[in-house]
Amino acid sequence: MKQPPTILVVDDEPQIRRFLRYSLEASGYAVSLADCGAAALRLVAAGAPDLMILDLGLPDLDGKVVLGQVRQTSDMPVIVLSARADEDEKITALDLGADDYVAKPFGIRELLARIRANLKPQRSTAGSQERLTLGDLVIDIAAHRVDRGGEPIRLTPKEFSLLVLLAANAGRVLTHRQILMQVWGAAHVEDVAYLRVFIGQLRQKIRDNSGGPRLIVTEPGVGYRAIADR
Repeated sequence: MKQPPTILVVDDEPQIRRFLRYSLEASGYAVSLADCGAAALRLVAAGAPDLMILDLGLPDLDGKVVLGQVRQTSDMPVIVLSARADEDEKITALDLGADDYVAKPFGIRELLARIRANLKPQRSTAGSQERLTLGDLVIDIAAHRVDRGGEPIRLTPKEFSLLVLLAANAGRVLTHRQILMQVWGAAHVEDVAYLRVFIGQLRQKIRDNSGGPRLIVTEPGVGYRAIADR
């Protein structure tokens, strides 16, 4: 029998830990708990969980330090759950390797949706996948082609690369810097206005402005997220 995914909750507030343990176990997950950064790192070293929910305001180590140490040995999804709502904090955490950022106070349904999105196999990048889907779009990576209902959508090479990156990481927030580095390279990591232009062009071509549910969502001041299938 397949074991349920294990989620490590790292938070110094006992009521948050109790609430998340109850909610996650009720949703079919196995749960481990840590009340400080050192305990979290010990649990990760003992046997990597499938996903970590990480508070930044820990009593011994800043959560960003914990995140940095985890990323030295593990690529498991990490969702930051923090009362720090400042954009710079969000961007720093995401650039350090967090897969998502949820601000306190939070809704459990939203958090569960983020967990499901980050546990999907597609989070790993396009890699060896030959095809990706995003909403009603079919992206054929080998053929460098995007179809909707059998009708091709013509994209420039950069627009295509941008769409593949977003679709391969559907459900995750990608920062401006992460996207610019992946698609345009290190020389363009500060060209946020340039990225906005390409996102606008891409949305127009895939008809992401037609009044229906968005495929690409703007995370203000942070970056963009492609919506994972529910």
